[in-house]
Amino acid sequence: MFMFLHFPLVMSKYENQITIFTDCLEEFPDTDELVWILGKQHLLKTEKSKLLSDISARLWFTYRRKFSPIGGTGPSSDAGWGCMLRCGQMMLAQALICRHLGRDWHWEKQKEQPKEYQRILQCFLDRKDCCYSIHQMAQMGVGEGKSIGEWFGPNTVAQVLKKLALFDEWNSLAVYVSMDNTVVIEDIKKMCCVLPVGADTADESSPDSLAASSQSKGSSAPYPAWKPLLLIVPLRLGINQINPVYIEAFKECFKMPQSLGALGGKPNNAYYFIGFLGDELIFLDPHTTQTFVDTEESGLVDDQTFHCLQSPQRMSILNLDPSVALGFFCKEEKDFDNWCSLVQKEILNENLRMFELVQKHPSHWPPFVPPAKPEVTTTGAEFIDSTEHLEDFDLEEDFEILSV
Repeated sequence: MFMFLHFPLVMSKYENQITIFTDCLEEFPDTDELVWILGKQHLLKTEKSKLLSDISARLWFTYRRKFSPIGGTGPSSDAGWGCMLRCGQMMLAQALICRHLGRDWHWEKQKEQPKEYQRILQCFLDRKDCCYSIHQMAQMGVGEGKSIGEWFGPNTVAQVLKKLALFDEWNSLAVYVSMDNTVVIEDIKKMCCVLPVGADTADESSPDSLAASSQSKGSSAPYPAWKPLLLIVPLRLGINQINPVYIEAFKECFKMPQSLGALGGKPNNAYYFIGFLGDELIFLDPHTTQTFVDTEESGLVDDQTFHCLQSPQRMSILNLDPSVALGFFCKEEKDFDNWCSLVQKEILNENLRMFELVQKHPSHWPPFVPPAKPEVTTTGAEFIDSTEHLEDFDLEEDFEILSV
């Protein structure tokens, strides 16, 4: 049995938070300040068009209506409850863009796009057979203790993406979600350094064997390949409001070339933060309800409603709810090593650290076991079409950070 909330009550509770998107969003001010967007800087005064082009290239996922009911009898719209799920989709989509097309790739309206772009977009269509659809995310959330139609917090979305990624063989991502504000280098290397297909994997899980393989690049022994990493760091940066001591470190994260932005917002109002200007955060807002878009007869998706063509919205960083989740993408091992160096320099030199980065797995923690796809004979989409198998996943301790 699926767990559903009474949908009219959900809509009634949140209907005052569903915003109408207009053409009158506030324009960027005329200033000499730099704008940072996902690791790229733009001089606002002379590069405004380049800046807006960079922002519009990001995939923009919003509320949708008139898709097939989730679970067969559930909601056919996520308006009022799906904003954090949509933000999670946007962060993951940016990781996939970086993986297949690169951070410098730009989208142009009504221009033929690479086949990889279309394939990425199809991963997120609102159909139960699409690996990161609203259907899959909502149903996998049942295993995290969330009823279908219930609002998610950032950590729940992170845990759901980590589990759905196990069924996504094309993108083949390693998804690491930090615990207790701590990123463990040893665990990430263990998860991302994989021996090539066909190599002897008897000792693959042993850190010592991986280290030995790493030193054998010039020998006949197999050299571990790096599985592209999606790193998500859920944080609480205060009690009821963000502690100002964290502001500069938080902004530094958007400067890192590995940046995927941040999930957060206000209570029950999630945004996807992609950069900043001064002390204002720049974000993509999912609170626009659009009609479901499906694949056309040509096999392509009309992508016009999946990009935000207006000037993006901004909010003071001091108005940010203290609960956020930072995202980073490391396509190669050298990207992760560089990220660690940047964290050491920009984050760990603060008196009050935003999070910790440690080399070894803490001895008082349970042993780290890289997540593995459950032993089932169905595809990922079929697997989570029913919630009866969700007990095969470990239920992560929830870290709900935007309080209800």
